[in-house]
Amino acid sequence: MDYSPEVKNRMKRLEGQVRGVLRMMDEEKDCKEIITQMSAIRSALDRATAFVVAKNLETCIRDEANSGQKREDVIEEAVQLLVKSR
Repeated sequence: MDYSPEVKNRMKRLEGQVRGVLRMMDEEKDCKEIITQMSAIRSALDRATAFVVAKNLETCIRDEANSGQKREDVIEEAVQLLVKSR
């Protein structure tokens, strides 16, 4: 799968958020602030995961005719990816 600059940028932002939390920990910031940032990271990662799965599903459905794979199987695989990510 070809990953777009958009999804790569999402991951770079996540990386920056994680570094920010580590910096906050080094600075001994209040745990409430850190948990808030960690929750934001989790939410952003969930959105990035859903984006990648959706793009993968879109690509797989387009390629379905060439591969002989059934549409139901492609959709089931995408659902399993989402479930596994949780």
